[in-house]
Amino acid sequence: MSNRQQPLPEHPSTYVVADRSNQEELHRLHLQDQMLTESQGGVLPEQPDPTSFQRVLDVGCGTGGWLIEVAKMYPTVTLLIGVDVSRTFVEYARAQAEAGQVSDRVEFQVMDALRMLEFPTGFFDLVNQRLGQSWLRTWDWPKLLQEYQRVARVGGVVRIVESGATKTSPALTRFSELVLTALYQSGHYFAPDWTGVTNQLTRLLHQHGLQQVQVHEAALAYRAGTPRGHLYMEDVRRSLNTLQPFLEKWTRVPADYQALCSQVESEIQQPDFVATLQMLTAWGKVPSRKKEREDSPR
Repeated sequence: MSNRQQPLPEHPSTYVVADRSNQEELHRLHLQDQMLTESQGGVLPEQPDPTSFQRVLDVGCGTGGWLIEVAKMYPTVTLLIGVDVSRTFVEYARAQAEAGQVSDRVEFQVMDALRMLEFPTGFFDLVNQRLGQSWLRTWDWPKLLQEYQRVARVGGVVRIVESGATKTSPALTRFSELVLTALYQSGHYFAPDWTGVTNQLTRLLHQHGLQQVQVHEAALAYRAGTPRGHLYMEDVRRSLNTLQPFLEKWTRVPADYQALCSQVESEIQQPDFVATLQMLTAWGKVPSRKKEREDSPR
């Protein structure tokens, strides 16, 4: 009998890139983390007092960039945990935490949030989710929002960040429309337009029990010749390849797709290129569990 260790397989996932060992996608997510954090003005720009968060959970953490930046910016946060269904992403995130010298407070775990979050009730001060539309279907939201509230303490914050409409160049607009159609057909969007998630966030948070719900909207500009613009262009360039299997599964990919990709790459390299991305952050507080205590057996 062989003692040789075989790599453990990845869990099945609803993420838009089925092959989580895809190194192109891993690097794209790493760049995307940097791009969004920088262009949004930091990791928690809308929160009045981030130092009040002692324990932070990031769900669907990807390559871990957001959580690592929280640890660096707020040394008062004592425990930061990121979970993702992808073992490849989690292993990469752990290496990044080691390199960033924050692994004493930051840990990453392989976990499928759509099944359950394996943490005690009331454990976290902040539960964060960024760009969950890449793995959440419309019917997943109710159970997941309830689970976020279970693992957060009473008065803790559940924070959701999602992207919306994009204004950009002709070929990139055409590519984006293919992505939008595939997201809607696969159940990730509530409506076949770019506000198909962001328009629903306030309703979802209210409907599923969060209180004092607030939102912050921002239009993020990405211009050629700027560091922010360079990150955006790299994100787009890599997504042309990594999203192709998803597009082929859920919509009709045009016969000239490769020519379209070439045109996108040409457009984003033009000196006058600019793209605007709408982002929405919605957050609310976890209510009292008084009713749960009343309903529990004595």
